[in-house]
Amino acid sequence: MELTQELSPASVLGAGIERAMGRARDFLRERPSEELLRLVGSTVGELAVTTPGVDRAPFPASYGGGGPCDDDLLAGLGTFYVTEAGKVMLDCTSGHYQMTWGYNHPALLDAIRQATDLGIVWDNHSNIPSFPVRRLAHELTSLGAEAGLDRVLLGVCTGSVACGAALKIMLARYWDDPALAALGPPAVVALDGNYHGTDMLAQTLRGMWPRLGAAVEPVQVQPNDGAELRATFERFGRRVAGFWAEPIMMNREAIVVEPEYLQLARTLCSEHGALMAVDEIQTGFWYPEVFYCRRIGLAPDILVVGKGMTAGFHSLAGLLYRPDLDILAQYDAISTNGSASLAAYVGLCCIRLIEEGADRLRRLAARHEEGLRELAARFPALIEAVNGDGFLTGLRFRDREDALGFHRSAVERGLWLRAHAYHPGHRTVLTKFPLTVEEPVVEFLLERLGELCKTTPWR
Repeated sequence: MELTQELSPASVLGAGIERAMGRARDFLRERPSEELLRLVGSTVGELAVTTPGVDRAPFPASYGGGGPCDDDLLAGLGTFYVTEAGKVMLDCTSGHYQMTWGYNHPALLDAIRQATDLGIVWDNHSNIPSFPVRRLAHELTSLGAEAGLDRVLLGVCTGSVACGAALKIMLARYWDDPALAALGPPAVVALDGNYHGTDMLAQTLRGMWPRLGAAVEPVQVQPNDGAELRATFERFGRRVAGFWAEPIMMNREAIVVEPEYLQLARTLCSEHGALMAVDEIQTGFWYPEVFYCRRIGLAPDILVVGKGMTAGFHSLAGLLYRPDLDILAQYDAISTNGSASLAAYVGLCCIRLIEEGADRLRRLAARHEEGLRELAARFPALIEAVNGDGFLTGLRFRDREDALGFHRSAVERGLWLRAHAYHPGHRTVLTKFPLTVEEPVVEFLLERLGELCKTTPWR
């Protein structure tokens, strides 16, 4: 096909923004991380976008519609990015928790270039899975073999669709059994503060859309309350179709669901004929064991992965389960962009990078968590607790306003963190470093957080 106009960043995005991106890219490439750390929070005037661009007017109000663009990302590399105002930022949460290897990891970029040169396509119909998709399926089931998870659904693009597929398996299994269906609507037990995506059915598990229907009875329980969990299973008995948990509840202040509690849930599910689903969209691909379930020796019936599996390159999610749960029809759970060849190839690359860097990841994650706990011990009047495990952590403040003020001050100083304070009682600042993080970056963050705790500039 002969093009009538040039396709390039300059022609598509505009020459001014192309020049600004190039300046920011070169700025990040040409400086060692030690120098970039000294510049975090600084605004470098020559990097700012000076030519007319596009505003946020078309965005919904909930996504900053009509607001300024100065803080928006211009270019990124590793754990650093530059805003359109020219401010140097340290990303301590891996984008939206999905950039496993930070921004533009050189090894991944090179691997992707080689793959496309070889003819591996970006996307394809899910009915004709290519070799990379099949290879990823074998790798995932190999990782899930100890739990007996030797089926994998890769025809789904996002974690929301994957969680929806797991729920469909639970409900289909229940309703297909006449004896169970006669008992009444199935009960699905989930932890209070769970997420499990934006599918409406999954959202009912956290109390949303109460009018959606009475065909399923969502039941919320508190994490780590074993007595309540036992009572819940006793109350509903065989009506419990399934139990859901995120091992680290990043949507609820990075609470760690204790392994003993999860093992209790495993036992109760087995005793009552219910299915146990573990949502590893947050935890999967962020630990040396790849799956958090392997880290704690847990064998769920269904395991959901997404987000970090493809490092933010192209969303691809997966569902691992036992062979007897292979009960959905071909198009019961599918995404147009599921089983994407190049995304599956990136997933394989991520597994290799984790395996190669396992020792380094263990050491740095332990140091990060240890440093946060030391910080909490130094400022007990300010920080109530440290939640999480490794890089997935949260500083829980004693006061909500302190959490919000701390977060605001951190962002002003170039530290991109997240704050959980939008539900009653929530007052936690979250971190989730990409796995490219280096020791000086970990120490820099701990030092800066300590300075904020000492000076409390937001008060």
